[in-house]
Amino acid sequence: MLLNPTGGVLGGDHLLTEIVQEIDTHVCLTTPSATRIYRTADKPAVLETVILLGEGATLEYLPDHVIPHTGSALRQSLRVEMARGSRAILLDSFSAGRVARGERWNFSEIDSRMEVIVCGKPAFLNRTKINPAAQQPERIGLMEEFSYMACLSLFANEFENWTGVAAAMHAELENVQQVKGGVSLLSRGGCVVRYLATSASDLTRMNKKLWDAARELVVRLPPFDHRKY
Repeated sequence: MLLNPTGGVLGGDHLLTEIVQEIDTHVCLTTPSATRIYRTADKPAVLETVILLGEGATLEYLPDHVIPHTGSALRQSLRVEMARGSRAILLDSFSAGRVARGERWNFSEIDSRMEVIVCGKPAFLNRTKINPAAQQPERIGLMEEFSYMACLSLFANEFENWTGVAAAMHAELENVQQVKGGVSLLSRGGCVVRYLATSASDLTRMNKKLWDAARELVVRLPPFDHRKY
């Protein structure tokens, strides 16, 4: 469990997490609950995470979603560098705000970047930047009635059956009516699942279903209960 002792992140905070996994290690990283970003008066909150995977290492990185409060601004980045034979399951997700309190799209900005390097070569770069005042996320073609967005990315540079993995991920998405999403294959091996959910419970359920399937197909291990669901 990755813990932030303050219970939330404030404007001007800059949290840097650096993790190194040695050869053939296996780590599952998560958080005890959602990450709250409080109102920002001046500078944005900044979250940086850098993870280095040694040869044959396996990483499951599954933090809970980010909840941006009214007036908050967040810049976050995740960089994962993978050596030969390593594997990674990476989750990035956020909400439209404190939805239960009727807050949707009242934050100032979210700027999120994920970068994955495999054997020294770029394998995946994802950038999500949302400025609600300028973009109107509720309009048709963007988030519409959905309040939660997630991206689950799978990488294993010595794995071949990505078509089968993508088909299994798509099947899981089809089984939950309150979730809409799709699956894309990556040119250098791997696949990315993007999806929208109407509620936190739907998001959590979908995260677990996809994680279980990815764990079985890519990591070759049964589902793992980290006692949060």
